[in-house]
Amino acid sequence: MRRDLIIGLLASLAFHGGLGYGGKIWDSIFPSSKADTAHSQTTQVDLYVPPPLPEEPVEIDPTQSDEPAVDVATIAPPSLMAVPSSVSVTDFTTAIPPPPPPSLGAPSNTVTIPAGPPATGRVSSNLGQVFNLADLDQQPAVRGVRQAPVYPFEMKRNGINGEVILQFIVDMNGTVRDVEVIRSTHREFEKPAMDAVYKWRFRPGRKGGKAVNTRMQVPINFTLSEDE
Repeated sequence: MRRDLIIGLLASLAFHGGLGYGGKIWDSIFPSSKADTAHSQTTQVDLYVPPPLPEEPVEIDPTQSDEPAVDVATIAPPSLMAVPSSVSVTDFTTAIPPPPPPSLGAPSNTVTIPAGPPATGRVSSNLGQVFNLADLDQQPAVRGVRQAPVYPFEMKRNGINGEVILQFIVDMNGTVRDVEVIRSTHREFEKPAMDAVYKWRFRPGRKGGKAVNTRMQVPINFTLSEDE
């Protein structure tokens, strides 16, 4: 039995040794068989090339231009006007000629404006003596049509009535002078009333058979009718 065990071990060693060195021994005996095997195992690989992609349209920016950009740093600043280095006070002043000497007097074309009302051209102090109505033998009487005053537009639109008491002088020619307001309900009525009275004409008052200057007072009423 020991003999059989030794024979089994030897057989096992021979088997494993043949597996490890059998290939090398085979290649040394048959070298061409390995080359044919390697050649027969070569595989041909075909590469797949995908077709080219379609070109996308390029959008053009309207704000961009083909002209070359200008370098702002190279642009020269605008030239400035020549400014004087110093300013004198005489550059902004005009010489005024001196007034004439007092000995020359006033120019010959001087016009003196009277201080009286514009419709008369004379002051009441030049009229002489002025009488009241109670002192007269004959009172002044209206000659022609008595001018009516113009109704102020705003007062008429608002439906406002009023009254103005005027005092004036009727001179010896029957002309109205020195009209003044004694009292009024609204100041808007005063000027229209005065303008109207200045256009009135009278037969002058008389005292001792002579025409005299007479002081008078009259009320001027501003009243709207139902139609207005």
